Order: sequence, then structure tokens, then C-alpha cells
Amino acid sequence: MIIAVDAMGGDYAPKEVVKGAVRAVSRLNDVEVVLVGDKLSIEKELNYIGGGYYSKISILHSEEHIEMDDHPSDIIRGKRKSSMHYGLKMVREGKADAFFTAGNSGAAMAVAMVTLGLLEGVSRPAIGTILPSSSPKGRFFMLDVGANVDCKPEHLLTFAVMGSAYAKKVLKIPKPTVGLLSNGEEEGKGDMLTKIVYPMLKECKEINFIGNVEAKVLYAGHADVVVCDGFAGNIVIKTSQSVAKYMFKLMRKEIEASLIAKIGALLTKNAIMKVRKKADSSQYGGAPLLGVKGVCVIGHGSSNEIAIANGIRVAKETVIGKMNEAITDDVKDALSSIVTSKSFLKLLYFILRLTIR
Repeated sequence: MIIAVDAMGGDYAPKEVVKGAVRAVSRLNDVEVVLVGDKLSIEKELNYIGGGYYSKISILHSEEHIEMDDHPSDIIRGKRKSSMHYGLKMVREGKADAFFTAGNSGAAMAVAMVTLGLLEGVSRPAIGTILPSSSPKGRFFMLDVGANVDCKPEHLLTFAVMGSAYAKKVLKIPKPTVGLLSNGEEEGKGDMLTKIVYPMLKECKEINFIGNVEAKVLYAGHADVVVCDGFAGNIVIKTSQSVAKYMFKLMRKEIEASLIAKIGALLTKNAIMKVRKKADSSQYGGAPLLGVKGVCVIGHGSSNEIAIANGIRVAKETVIGKMNEAITDDVKDALSSIVTSKSFLKLLYFILRLTIR
């Protein structure tokens, strides 16, 4: 399996990306990596690392790379020779099985849509990510977490179907439960978009919808898949990461302030390290961009060596899962089932908008 990796994407590129690629091929026996980017910079990092993994790592030179503050529309019109363009082009041409980047997520989505195209029935792709939970399964899948700030009801329906397919094919959950993120459990809770999409999800036979999920029980694992728009989803994951970092800093401060606390921490060191590992976002690697014709995984901009390696692992698992076929079939069936009620729902949508105004 060949994974194309954007060597120039991320806050610590190319150093951490190259280290992550070496780490990945040393642990994933059936994976080869093509590092796409400035050849001299990549070779410099590889020579510094050393090791015997060069047979599983190759380089594709690109003249340009995309900055984190570049606007997606400008990137589509220009920078056609970027590492992101070249990597996704490899996937389109069948020269790579998947693409991974820790670069500009908006740019990655835009370039992927133009280069790979969308699956039949999908009008908007979504970024999904695995998050930890206290349930026996230990994790849940959430989407969208940043690709689409403004969504229509049919977009959230599509996200639910794609998320369910990913949970079945990649996470190996036979009949994943799907919940809708809202500010209350009752059916009538939520904003206008949430209220309209609720009955659509309820009637969709392609998913196992269980109703609204409140943020206070999100990490309790009440649902295997949680659906929301990209605005809410992005705030959820970034707030969660911020709180986790704050709690561990606070814990360290309190431990260092007391001898008894230091002794207690020493006795519970293994348990603390396990908790920290579960809360560490780098362990989850990257978020698949669902809905495009190919496998594209997007990592956090601050990804380190471990996060890059895990992102490549996620790309491998997504390829093996072959979920795009399932997404196409399920989305087509789900959308066709609401055709008769779609006009009414749109009318209700605009009536509610006028009422609020």
C-alpha cells in the first residue's frame, strides 16, 4: 500500500512529517510512503534520522507548498505545483492509495474536491474524527468537525450516513448508533437546522438513529457516531483539547506543591499515563475527509512525529475499510427516501427563518 504524504504541511514540517513517516513505515509492514515536497529539505531530514527504511520511503519533488494562512480559493486558482496538489493527483491517477496532510484543512478539502471529485449523491464532504469515550467501546466518531460551517438539512443527513458507514467499515461496529448534537435530548430541542433534520434522520433506514445527544454526555459514548455542522464540531474538539491540556497542567501544579501528592502521583503513575494517552489527540492521528472519490486524511496543524505516524495509520485503515462503495449506496438510498418530503421540509425551513426574523 502506498500513502502519499504532504511533507510540507503542518507547523513543524518537514522535520516532524519526515520523522513521522519513518516511524510509520517501521511499524506498518505493508505500507510505503511517498513524501511530497521540497526534495532537498526532505533528504536533509532523512539523512539526519538515518536508519534502514529508505527502501519504503520515496520522494516526489514539488516546487510549491501551501501555507496555513493561504485562502482555499486562491490555492485552487494558483499553486498548482504544490505538495498538496501533487499528492492528491497521485491518488486520482492510482499511483497512491491514500493521501495524508497536516497542512491547511480548508485547502485540503478544496483541492481534494477539485482533484478527486465527490462521490455520487454527496454535495458536501465532511471531516470526521475519532474521540475517546468512557463507554466499553472506548471511542466514538464525530463529524463534521470543520469542513462546513453552514449546512443544510440534507448535508447533515449525508454526514450521518457517511459516519455510519465509516463506523461499520473502518471501526468495525456492526450496527453503530447515530446521535445528533443538540442542546437537549428532546426532539424539539436545538436550533432551526437541528429541528428540521431530526425527523429526516429518524426516518432514514440506512442509519440507527437514537435521537439528540447533549454535549454533557458526549464523552460518555451514548452514540457511536455524533453528527453536527462544522462550526459546532470544530468548537467541540478544540475546546475539549484545551480543557484536557488545562487539567493536566493543573494536576501537575498541584502535585508539585505537595510531598504527599508527589508520593500519590508516583504510586498512580501508570494509571495517570494511561489516562493522558487516551486524552492525547496525537494518538488518533488524523481525520478522514469523507465524501470524496479517494482517501484523504487531514491531521492537526500542530501534529508531531507520533500524530503524523498515526495519521498514516488512519489512512491505511480507511483504505482497507473500502467504505466509499458503502457510502455511495447508502447516501443514494437515504436521499431518495426523502424526495417526497423534501419540498415540504424546505418550505418549513424558510417559514421558520421568516418567523425568526
